Amino acid sequence: MSPTRDFLIAGVLTIVSAAVHAQVDPSGYPNKPVRMIVGFTPGSATDVTARLFAQRFSELWGVGVTVENIPGAGGTVGAARAAKAPPDGYTLKYGANGAMAIAPGLYNKLAYDPTRDFAPVSLLLSMGSIVAVNNDVPVKTFQQLIALARAQPGKLSYASPGVGTPQHVGTELLKIVAGVDITHVPYKGAMFTDVIGGRVTMTVQNAAAILPTVRDGRLRGLAQTALKRSPNIPELPTVAESGLPGFEAVSWFGLLAPAGTPAVIVNKLHQDSLMVLAHPDMRASLTKLGLDTVGNTPAEFATIIKSDIAKWTKVIKEAGITASD
Repeated sequence: MSPTRDFLIAGVLTIVSAAVHAQVDPSGYPNKPVRMIVGFTPGSATDVTARLFAQRFSELWGVGVTVENIPGAGGTVGAARAAKAPPDGYTLKYGANGAMAIAPGLYNKLAYDPTRDFAPVSLLLSMGSIVAVNNDVPVKTFQQLIALARAQPGKLSYASPGVGTPQHVGTELLKIVAGVDITHVPYKGAMFTDVIGGRVTMTVQNAAAILPTVRDGRLRGLAQTALKRSPNIPELPTVAESGLPGFEAVSWFGLLAPAGTPAVIVNKLHQDSLMVLAHPDMRASLTKLGLDTVGNTPAEFATIIKSDIAKWTKVIKEAGITASD
């Protein structure tokens, strides 16, 4: 073999070796397109916020970051797909608390374990719901609503966006804590028309969806379900400060990777997530959607997932909620 040929072969092997190393070396992450799996359809709150992060990550990393929608069973189909992805940082899960914290208590069997099959990166966003009533209901405060419900057990009704949603289990928690009986009316489509028209007494719906309807006076907002008043809705008291201390029922969105993803990649994702959350334009976009930014650590996020699973499993069991309802 000639020296020239030896030199060429050695050069090719060096290039191939460097390319392979770049693919597997976490310190070079990311050096190819990244996909974020979302368990809901395009246009959903989860999808809309995921795309905001995907755009910012793509700009920050200089690689394409795409959202892949895999809807079904309250986000659990997408979560199962993400859990089985290679743990290399190139497939991420943008998850909501429905699939990560409520589903374990709702379904008898899941194709994934939220605490075992994922490496939490950060809880990014949080959003409380608003307790709102039809304008003809003779109450002006949350305390008056609870008094009315206690005086008329089973007579009032509430609309939710479906069985097992954060709004459904959150309202069932409210009923348990307040000791009231309010009939659940699940919807798969628009529900505000029936509440505005008085066919349903009230609803407890995420702030981003219902706030415009409350602020234009078509529904009367009484309280918000976050533990502390959202800076986006300072005019509404919380349920906790309205007679039910410690009450909290929120929706959240977070970033996760498949379990086994190298710590250096998880740490980079965490730091870059904080950087994206701190960007003024990003904050403005999220505020416009009625969302509060969080940005905690992987360990803190893991603790929240575990505690929320225990919390909502207890509520689901006590309220007798099943996925087939």
